[in-house]
Amino acid sequence: MAKRGKKYQEAVKLVDSSKQYEITEAVALAKKAAKANFDETVEAAFRLGVDPKKADQQIRGAMVLPHGTGKTQRVLVFAKGEKAKEAEAAGADYVGESEYINKINQGWFEFDVIVATPDMMAEVGKLGRVLGPKGLMPNPKTGTVTFDVEKAIKDIKAGKVEYRVDKSSNIHVAIGKISFDDEKLVENFVALTEQIVKVKPQAAKGVYMKNVSVASTMGPGIKIDVSSFR
Repeated sequence: MAKRGKKYQEAVKLVDSSKQYEITEAVALAKKAAKANFDETVEAAFRLGVDPKKADQQIRGAMVLPHGTGKTQRVLVFAKGEKAKEAEAAGADYVGESEYINKINQGWFEFDVIVATPDMMAEVGKLGRVLGPKGLMPNPKTGTVTFDVEKAIKDIKAGKVEYRVDKSSNIHVAIGKISFDDEKLVENFVALTEQIVKVKPQAAKGVYMKNVSVASTMGPGIKIDVSSFR
């Protein structure tokens, strides 16, 4: 394993790895442990008691965090006619049809999120092999395949995040930046955790939230006591 830098070693000393911290304490600690010379992202990680191999235990969705993520998302919209005009008026960064499909096929990825109207999905679907592995394929479950392009764009620009359980039963979501006020990070974390609890699959048995932690981009993971959410 690669040797960790001096700053990381210093940050680790601040955290008691055997302890589960209350969220306000954990956020303060994550900020203290962030030693990088850029505005690190704060991420929440959930290890869940689900079996993602089973269709009835998969978790996927999206929500708008109360205070956004601190990142401005560049939105590409596949739409035509009136819907294309609506997308432009709502503040989409790029709007078009086949010209953007060709650009993506040629290796263009100057965007963060794709929104598509349902009538464009036959064309957009052809990009599945390119977009799928990057997690960029529009999906009705996350509100990115819709005729309500105005709402989709405004939600994304307001700080919408997607959550999806991976093969190891984990969910990772950015909840803001180190520069955020502590209260904003706490409120984003609470809103996200409540949403994850809300979408618990009925088929999931036993302990649902096995392990929850927060960490900055370059900092150590800080375990959270989520007993109040169970």
